[in-house]
Amino acid sequence: MFTRLNSLGVAGLNGYVVTAEVDISGGLPQFGIVGLPDSAVKEAADRVRSALKNMGFTLPPSRITVNLAPADIRKTGPVYDLPLLLGVLAASRQIDPPDEDCAFIGELSLDGDVRPVSGVLPMALACAGAGVQKLFLPAANAAEAAVVEGLAVYPVTRANEVIAHLGGHKLLQPVPPTPLDGGATQLVPDFSDVRGQPEARRAMEIVAAGAHNVLLVGPPGTGKSMLAKRLPGILPVMSRAEAIETSKAYSVAGLLQKQSGGAPLLAQRPFRSPHHSVSAPGLSGGGSPPKPGEITLAHNGVLFLDELPEYRRDVLEVLRQPMEDACITVSRAAGSVTYPSRFMLVAAMNPCPCGYYGHPTRDCRCTAPAIDRYLQKISGPLLDRIDLHVAVQPVDYDDISAEAGGEASASIRARVQAARAFARQRGGADAPPNAALQGEPLRAACPMTDRAAALMKTAFERLGLSARGYDRVLRVSRTIADLDRAEVIDTPHVSEAVQYRNMDRQYWHHK
Repeated sequence: MFTRLNSLGVAGLNGYVVTAEVDISGGLPQFGIVGLPDSAVKEAADRVRSALKNMGFTLPPSRITVNLAPADIRKTGPVYDLPLLLGVLAASRQIDPPDEDCAFIGELSLDGDVRPVSGVLPMALACAGAGVQKLFLPAANAAEAAVVEGLAVYPVTRANEVIAHLGGHKLLQPVPPTPLDGGATQLVPDFSDVRGQPEARRAMEIVAAGAHNVLLVGPPGTGKSMLAKRLPGILPVMSRAEAIETSKAYSVAGLLQKQSGGAPLLAQRPFRSPHHSVSAPGLSGGGSPPKPGEITLAHNGVLFLDELPEYRRDVLEVLRQPMEDACITVSRAAGSVTYPSRFMLVAAMNPCPCGYYGHPTRDCRCTAPAIDRYLQKISGPLLDRIDLHVAVQPVDYDDISAEAGGEASASIRARVQAARAFARQRGGADAPPNAALQGEPLRAACPMTDRAAALMKTAFERLGLSARGYDRVLRVSRTIADLDRAEVIDTPHVSEAVQYRNMDRQYWHHK
């Protein structure tokens, strides 16, 4: 006796259809699962056996073989419990086989309750993309799947409900489609809280307008972390495609409900701030089964690394490839997965171990070799990939004691959105932010006046910029011009962009 039915799996951040084939034949009683199952999938045999018994069904005293196809992709997690239970019942002729336009996912308790699983959003997208029209899944995951158009989502709390529905005894009702406006907006700190720091505030506006990376260097207490935490409040709202792509990462990691406040999609760009003790796999992703790391969880948002030299050097070097390629490939013995990683890196650090090198009123207690060792924790290639290097100076008393706060995030955000809209007029509705422009599209987007080109040449020669450094100055110049609504990059735009590549000479070449 044989039957097959549809289920779903996740590879990386993408879902795929899994065909669960169940065969019951003569021989010694045995429940075997093949098709590269991990331990959690193999344990499904025990959960299915107990659930069937406690639901009043009988497990055939025969040889049960389950194949999860395609067999060359590793199957992970308890997502296959529900389809295996239905497959055993259908193969033993205790229920009719489900239709081919149905798919089933869900973890089982020992008494037949259906528990939520991770990765529902990418699985639901794959289900609809494969033409499977009906998805039966845990009720707790229903709203997440209902954002997918063209898919009927049936919430299930107990396996008996699916059996009754398939038998036509008590039909389940699909949930209504979930609105695609994202989740509830969370409170973000406002830039009006930042006193003084006009240069740093201007730099953060440029960062937001072009999605650039930035390094903030300054003494303790100057507001570096404060500036970084307010960056999400001036970033443009995520598009529908960005919200779904970012939510997929959190869905696979099992963090979507927590991050979105219970909503099925993220409404705001993520802000990730891992502690400096984070491991390289924690940053890049990995594990068994593989899960997205902090780099991917910051996709379409901000990755904030405070006290940058305190991170292990091997951890920081993990950033180099994803910063350049906007994706990261995690390779393990069981296979490789590729995660998206288009994030804005905001790094903050002190100029020396004591924090007061170059301070206008306090003396630095560090020796020159100690400063060198501290700064050399950050490699040249990583530093070269950061677009803006910003010196954050101590705040004056008059600025701190002033009754009026700084400019509000709403005003800055309006200028950022206007600059992004200006860039889209030039490059099209689907044009990437300026920080992602490369090659010929970058050159085409950056016409310069003769004086600006001459200044760029002088800066290239005097600062010893690399080819990558030149491109990053060009991108920042383009963003500054967009903020000014200028089609052609002029001298002031290049001059301001160049100053953000000069600060590192003060510290890394202080000798």
